[in-house]
Amino acid sequence: MKIFIDTANVDHIREINSWGILSGVTTNPSLCAREQKEFYSTIREIASIVKGPISAEACSMEKEEIIKEARELAAIAENIVVKIPITPDGLAATKVLSKDGIRINMTLVFSANQALLASQAGAAYVSPFIGRIDDIGHDGMGVLYEIISVFENYDFDTEIIAASIRHPLHVVQAAQMGVDIATVPYEVIKAMVKHPLTDKGI
Repeated sequence: MKIFIDTANVDHIREINSWGILSGVTTNPSLCAREQKEFYSTIREIASIVKGPISAEACSMEKEEIIKEARELAAIAENIVVKIPITPDGLAATKVLSKDGIRINMTLVFSANQALLASQAGAAYVSPFIGRIDDIGHDGMGVLYEIISVFENYDFDTEIIAASIRHPLHVVQAAQMGVDIATVPYEVIKAMVKHPLTDKGI
């Protein structure tokens, strides 16, 4: 399982990347706003630090506007992947963009049906938000398992990103299921390396 970091904090990205365990980054305009940084320049800086896929989210909601924004984002660097929410317009835009060689990460996925449609539209990645599913009293890991099972039945090329990770146990559970990628907040990655017996042994 590959580890991505979910953040727009460039210092955190540099730190975790220095560990040699980071395969990619997911981010969005909200995370950039939290860091009080401009979105496009931050994406450009992140893409220069991490050579793996950098998912940058498009904010437009109508097909033609999504396509336009996605092309602008993809032009920033070769390793940019465009995040598009799962909507009818998002699916239609994904079909067009994927044919043009632009990799799409279909986001805000909460069901196996949505993941199946994303794959059929040509998404390179699909991101089920397991933590947000847990937040409304449902089983996020159960939904993740459903998606993995469906994709294994048909040997889809679309990679599954376990997103909205809340704690280290989510990471372990996702890895046990064989998910392709987990995109993990900085604090959770830091917690993954910690153990009281390690501290005691040192």
